[in-house]
Amino acid sequence: MSKGIGKHQIGDSFEGFVLIKEANRGVTSTGKPFLTLILRDATGEIEAKLWDVTKEDEEAFIAEQIIRMTGEINQFRGKAQMKITSIRPSQPTDGVHVSEFIEKAPIEREVLMEKLTEAIFEMKNATLQRIVRAFIKKYQEALLTYPAASKNHHEYVSGLAHHIVSMLALARELHILYPQVNKDLLYAGIILHDLGKLKELSGVVSTSYTMEGKLLGHIPMMVEEIGQMAKELSIEGEEVLILQHMVLSHHGKAEWGSPTPPLVREAELLHLIDLIDAKMNMLNRALENTNPGEFTQRLFAMDNRAFYKPTFDDDL
Repeated sequence: MSKGIGKHQIGDSFEGFVLIKEANRGVTSTGKPFLTLILRDATGEIEAKLWDVTKEDEEAFIAEQIIRMTGEINQFRGKAQMKITSIRPSQPTDGVHVSEFIEKAPIEREVLMEKLTEAIFEMKNATLQRIVRAFIKKYQEALLTYPAASKNHHEYVSGLAHHIVSMLALARELHILYPQVNKDLLYAGIILHDLGKLKELSGVVSTSYTMEGKLLGHIPMMVEEIGQMAKELSIEGEEVLILQHMVLSHHGKAEWGSPTPPLVREAELLHLIDLIDAKMNMLNRALENTNPGEFTQRLFAMDNRAFYKPTFDDDL
């Protein structure tokens, strides 16, 4: 089958190369080992089970390994699952590379950088602009490469920059509606709010959480970094404190990972813009692979809801 994982239908057969994103060992109730594999290509990902595995299988089929396989796409508990019929590790003679199997942002990284630079140029507050410029200079390469998350939303190459640029576009429109909002503060909060993920996440191929990420999390790490950067730049004043609050509160509630709720107007708006962009990214990508008149797979991060794709076209 030539079309990618993300373009599959239940019942389709599959043949080709895929990348193992994750490989986790399990044991059946009868004591037999198996592997749960997350397989991916540039169009999406799918879970697969490899039963009755040997020690050699466990050593061969690991994260970041490209495999050639055949299988069939079935449904299990409302989600698509690959039933593997044959599998082997790729060989150098196959001529396949990891970069072919990684989803990328729909906007080129050069364009993303241009949009970020435009937003910084719009900022009038010299203190906020200096802090933001310093962080962009420090993290530019990683920012343009990293995903925004390990799963759920913007989990692809340049996903973090794509998320930030999409949020900036939303902020620009909302500032027209609500001119009372401090645009510089909102822009600065948007650009910095998730930069802690550059330390929290491991990279772009088989994205996992670093030790620092697991023990501290991206929010406290970034709050501390803003304080350090302000000291390095010899900046003092309320802007630093409010910017730290923007980052600290952007998840909205303690149970969502924010030690304090938003207590500044721009912090509340940052939280809402973050939610909108993350949810729309998840929905758009799920609906893209869903036929009109059908439901998406259940989306775990959207309260496990399946969304319906209407049959009528809005392009009249």
